[in-house]
Amino acid sequence: MKSTFAVRTMRAGELELALEWARQEGWNPGVDDALAFWEADPSGFFIGAIGEVPVGCISVVRYGESFAFLGLYIVHPEFRGQGYGKALWNKAIAFAGNRTIGLDGVVAQQEFYRRGGFETAYRTVRYGGIPEMPDMGGAAIDVGPITQDKLEGLLRYDAGIFPGLRYSFLTAWCNAPEKRKSFLVGSGRKIRGYGTIRRCFEGYKVGPLFANSADVASALLARLLAEARGQPVYLDVPADNAAAIGLAETFGLAPVFETARMYRGEAPEIPLGRVFAVTTLELG
Repeated sequence: MKSTFAVRTMRAGELELALEWARQEGWNPGVDDALAFWEADPSGFFIGAIGEVPVGCISVVRYGESFAFLGLYIVHPEFRGQGYGKALWNKAIAFAGNRTIGLDGVVAQQEFYRRGGFETAYRTVRYGGIPEMPDMGGAAIDVGPITQDKLEGLLRYDAGIFPGLRYSFLTAWCNAPEKRKSFLVGSGRKIRGYGTIRRCFEGYKVGPLFANSADVASALLARLLAEARGQPVYLDVPADNAAAIGLAETFGLAPVFETARMYRGEAPEIPLGRVFAVTTLELG
């Protein structure tokens, strides 16, 4: 009997396959992203398969009742042009329900997303290269690790910037020092910024990098980049944040490519002046 195509929720271990496909597409995910991604919304990752043969994937992670983020939309090259991508897309859109849906779309796919009801909110530019460490000068800003006792304050801080609650994800993302290094400025209810750097298949990525000012972001970025030990580093920077663009350039990074942050539904209000690097293009 010929096997039929179906879209279903991913099983344990299949997210690693999706991230491997992302690596093959040149998206350069982190080498240990799967566990933290899964914590964001275990029911929000889908695989399309012919029988037991995976042919494509998509994710739509729900952050509360009003916001979701779509990513990891991939059909394996051997199976493209056969309608499997449309079935995956329809599943994800339906799963989001009435929530506003965000995504980061590469230039080649933005028209497709517009036809699906998404509108561009702003451009995101990936900056990358071997970082240069400038003379920081001025008064030193105390940058420290994110310890368990500071996690609650960090979660509150993040909720004032990211358009949805993501406690489970951030707990996994920022509390795994063997996989990612995370640092903050401030403590308790007076956190002024935080950031994470993680090892990727090529070099490192910084994300998120949220800060109340360019000075705080600069101090955090200098500490994060020290973890890269001379390897390439990449940041996805909102183009509307001129201070963030300037900061990336100050550290010797240059544009690599760009995406567009797009929304289907009412766009959330995000204080882009405090976003010096988005968390990930897959989860927002």
